[in-house]
Amino acid sequence: MENTRRKPEWLKIKLPMGQLSVDVLNTIRGHHLNTICTSGRCPNQGECWGCGTATFMIGGNICTRACKFCNVTTGHPAPLDPQEPEHVARSIRLLGLKHAVITSVDRDDVEDLGASHWVKVIRAIRKENPDTTMEVLIPDFQGRTDLVQQVIDAGPEVISHNLETVRRLSDSVRSRATYEVSLKVIGQIAASQCVAKSGIMLGLGETREEILETMDDLRNVGCQVMTIGQYLQPTHKHYPVAEYVTPAQFTAYKELGLKKGFTQVESAPLVRSSYHAEKSTQYLQKK
Repeated sequence: MENTRRKPEWLKIKLPMGQLSVDVLNTIRGHHLNTICTSGRCPNQGECWGCGTATFMIGGNICTRACKFCNVTTGHPAPLDPQEPEHVARSIRLLGLKHAVITSVDRDDVEDLGASHWVKVIRAIRKENPDTTMEVLIPDFQGRTDLVQQVIDAGPEVISHNLETVRRLSDSVRSRATYEVSLKVIGQIAASQCVAKSGIMLGLGETREEILETMDDLRNVGCQVMTIGQYLQPTHKHYPVAEYVTPAQFTAYKELGLKKGFTQVESAPLVRSSYHAEKSTQYLQKK
């Protein structure tokens, strides 16, 4: 499984170490929070923080699934922290965030798969930060429409659920989640008043035709916003990189996505799910 491909120059990045980054990190650590910005060593963290956006990961830092692209630890999670909703909400206020993105590990170990915890977090953020817009990047909740509906009813402006890859590669790359169930979840989101969003990674061995088919599948269920980024192998134990897609190819996919009717497409090698997440709320002002 070890990837021996050498990273091209456009993927070599330097993480920010300025005072803003230090302030954000101190707040995160002081409230015992998990963020994808830091744990995932996201290359865009400095840019996002500068725009008043950050991504928080709730439900702990241990996932019940073992997707072959993801470096989050798999195992038996600790019980959900009842104080986490207030900690996240307070941190968003202290950081002065204009837009907050919330994601989570999968919690297949609890009866409602973590849905009620999601609702508590969303409500706490809304109460503490009434002027902050919010995007939630949710798991599939095993396709249970009642649990997805709980998150919808909590009222975040944007709800995202990632397909991660094309149909053919889904079972090889993802753990438990399936392509069809994910499309069903995205379709349920799109049928509500929330902005529906999804994302995929390139470089896993997909073809151009499969990428275009995935775009069509997302548009057919009403998805409005799409992110496309380069897959980077976290360790030699993870799924190998089949290809480093060029910036020009990513730009071409963005143009094709917009032609297919997506309201927003973020497509570039270093794009991640929450990249330019604040732009997704602009669609609400146009409705």
